[in-house]
Amino acid sequence: MTDNPLGYEKIPKLLKSFAIPSITAALVGSLYNIVDQIFIGQGVGYLGNAATNVAYPFSTICLAISLLIGIGSASRFSLYLGNKEPESAARAAGNGISLMVILGLAYLVIGESLLPQLLRLFGATKDVFPFARQYASITLVGMPFLIITNGMSNLIRADGSPKYSMTCMVIGAIANTILDPIFIFVFHWGIFGAALATILGQILSFIFAVRYLWHFKTIRFKKSDFQPNLKESLKTCSMGISSSANQIAITLVQIILYNSLTYYGAQTVYGSDIPLAACGIVMKTNAIILSIVVGISQGAQPIIGFNYGAKQYSRVREAYLLAIKWNIAVSAVGFFLLQCFPQSIISLFGDGDKLYLEFAVLFMRIYLFMVLVNGVQLLSSSFFTAIGKAMKGALLALTRQVFFLIPLLLTLPLRFGIMGVLFAGPIADFSAFILSIILVSKELRKQRT
Repeated sequence: MTDNPLGYEKIPKLLKSFAIPSITAALVGSLYNIVDQIFIGQGVGYLGNAATNVAYPFSTICLAISLLIGIGSASRFSLYLGNKEPESAARAAGNGISLMVILGLAYLVIGESLLPQLLRLFGATKDVFPFARQYASITLVGMPFLIITNGMSNLIRADGSPKYSMTCMVIGAIANTILDPIFIFVFHWGIFGAALATILGQILSFIFAVRYLWHFKTIRFKKSDFQPNLKESLKTCSMGISSSANQIAITLVQIILYNSLTYYGAQTVYGSDIPLAACGIVMKTNAIILSIVVGISQGAQPIIGFNYGAKQYSRVREAYLLAIKWNIAVSAVGFFLLQCFPQSIISLFGDGDKLYLEFAVLFMRIYLFMVLVNGVQLLSSSFFTAIGKAMKGALLALTRQVFFLIPLLLTLPLRFGIMGVLFAGPIADFSAFILSIILVSKELRKQRT
């Protein structure tokens, strides 16, 4: 019997205590972009919404980096603690934090250097480009702070402080939400004000996250733990690759999706800008549901990882299955709201003409039709990462985006035009769900032997 609560406390109580702060933190992360989208839609218009949508791949790339290091180092941290190796856990965490700093700064330099080319690659039209460039050039400055904060939040949760992790994210979101309307409507700074509010909130969150370095409960850092080490870095990246690969795939999907919408939209009465703006609203509304799923997944990760390291496989199964039940319950609520009240949701992001509202409602109802099950693949991928089977987790993470959605986005529109783009989403979601159930069922049966 272990003296760590992760090894003996009831799973529902553990998952609740870890998942609720994680859900809150994940929701806050998605709200950074959503709050900007709402206020920009009200203050600038749908071209401003399209601009934040075009700039959104920068955020998903940022999240991919933070997940690569944060999930990777937190997974190793939990496994080492389960094996009663605190010094190894400290090395994994310290090296991960150093990686966050190095990659965050590198990402800022590369992003600013290639900004015009990247925005065109992301699907910026002639009318959207000026707004997108102004917004992205400012928000990129906050990316290193966001990478460190998101990465640290995973380590803080794994250390047994999910509420502190939540606080780090919430305090920045509150600042962003307060500053957005002041900068946009009082100072009349438009899209520049929205971007400035975002990075100021991110810096505030960063300060709180870094403060935790002196307050870890389970380890004590030595200076040598923070020295970059290639071997440690490769181990960390191998553990975080599944979560990161999913985000990289999401970025690739975004690029193909945005360009497909502008290309095939230009062949319809909607034009190229309306589908691009509507897509941003639909994807970021879906991000709210997915952020809850991510929070459940992150809350379950230290429970699954610790108990797998301690060879308590019945607790591993219980934690995974409970997380799936929570996910489906949340997704069911989301499905009901998206299908029954799409126009009310869309109106939160500003007004538009009749064609804009018509396409946005159509997009939301069709593309998110399988929202009920589209989080199972994400949870299952995280499950394999938590038990140390990183490659299987990485492959599963890629199924929905790379193996199903991208081919569908490239082929269905050839026959069905822009409607093919919309139907690609639910078909990919259902296919990934079936594959996830097959792979996880096989793994859980193996743990019974």
